[in-house]
Amino acid sequence: MISHEPILWNDDYLTGISRIDEQHKVLVNTLNEANARLAVNVTRELLEQITRDLLSYALYHFETEEALMREYDYFGQSAADAEEHRQEHRGFSQKVVALREGLRDDRLVSREYLLSFLNNWLIHHILHTDKQFGEFLQGHGYGAEPKTEKTDKSQESHKSLDSSPF
Repeated sequence: MISHEPILWNDDYLTGISRIDEQHKVLVNTLNEANARLAVNVTRELLEQITRDLLSYALYHFETEEALMREYDYFGQSAADAEEHRQEHRGFSQKVVALREGLRDDRLVSREYLLSFLNNWLIHHILHTDKQFGEFLQGHGYGAEPKTEKTDKSQESHKSLDSSPF
């Protein structure tokens, strides 16, 4: 059996968007947990559970990203990148659904195949597609402090004295 090392989270995976980064950490931890569980025993039930849980969280994560795409007009301002990003999400989901359908038809996949696919897809997606999206968001005001006008009380009171008729 080929050994798969756990993914060690590091700053290279940061997109600069805390909500996305936190969800990526959950996905990495989920894959690492799957790696550990599959090292002990590979059963159809375990493969079904891992792919179900992973797909469920991945869909939640994809919706988070795609909501940000809509909110910051990624499709309008960077249409090709946005569509490619969305297609990567759809492709991943379709592949996991196909794996799950295969499991139901008694077509088991090896631990090595499953972990290689999941790990490689996630790392590539984070390092390329999501980091690019993070740069877009930061360049379009995501995370910027809300603009509020600060007023200086002494200037206000001084202005009110200046406008006084006395």
